[in-house]
Amino acid sequence: MVRDLEPPVETCYFPRDDYIDVDVKLIAKPDFDAAQLAGLGAAICYRGKYPEKSLQVAMDGRHYSVLEHANYTFEITHLSRVALAQLTRHRIASYSVESQRYVGQDTHQVIIPTSFNKDALIMNKFYEGMKILINAYQEGLEKGYPKEDLRYFLPQGIETTLLVTMNARELRHFFELRCCNRAQWEIRRLADKMLAICKEASPELFADAGPACVRGKCPEGKHSCGKPRDDLMGII
Repeated sequence: MVRDLEPPVETCYFPRDDYIDVDVKLIAKPDFDAAQLAGLGAAICYRGKYPEKSLQVAMDGRHYSVLEHANYTFEITHLSRVALAQLTRHRIASYSVESQRYVGQDTHQVIIPTSFNKDALIMNKFYEGMKILINAYQEGLEKGYPKEDLRYFLPQGIETTLLVTMNARELRHFFELRCCNRAQWEIRRLADKMLAICKEASPELFADAGPACVRGKCPEGKHSCGKPRDDLMGII
C-alpha cells in the first residue's frame, strides 16, 4: 500500500499516493452493558445471584454461548475485495457491502501489497495491469454498458466499504483465527484493529481474546510460525 514509485504511465484512475490503511469504527454495541447482558445469561444458566460472578464462571469454563447475546456493529473502509472474501467466510455475521452492480467505481483506489515495493518490475507490471482493467471499465461506462457487467473488469485489490455485525462469541473466534501470524496480512490488520476496539468497549468479554499463542500453546502444530504475537501483549 505504501510505494515510492511513480506510475509508468499517467492515469487519473490509479490509487492515491498516500498510505491506505483499513479503517474500522465501532458504531453500535448493546445498549445494555455487554458484560451485564452476558452475565445475566450466565446467571440464568447457573441460577446465580450475581451476574458478574456467573460471567466469570462461564468464561473460565469456556461457556461462550452466553456471549452471543452481545452484538457489535463495525463500519469498515479501505478494505480490498481480497480481504472481503476472507472476512465473509465467517458465517455467523451480517454484512452490508457497497454494491459494484449499482455503484460506479469512480475513485478506483486499490490496495497495493507492500511486498511489491521491493521489485520495480513487479510494481510496473501491477500498474500496467491496473491501467488496462480500469481504463476498460471507464470506457465501458462511457459507452453505456451496465455496471453489473463492467465489474468483471475490476481487480480484487480495489477497495470497498461495508458494515458488519458479529456477536461477542463469533468475534472471539474471528480474533483467534485472524490475529494469528499465519493469517493473511490485510485481514490480520483488520482483526487487530477490531480486537483493540473490542477490548476498550467490553474488556470483561475480550480480556483474553486474540490468537491462541497469547494465552498458551499454539494449536497449529507443525504449521506453527513459532513466533507468538508479542505485539498484542499490550492490549491483552
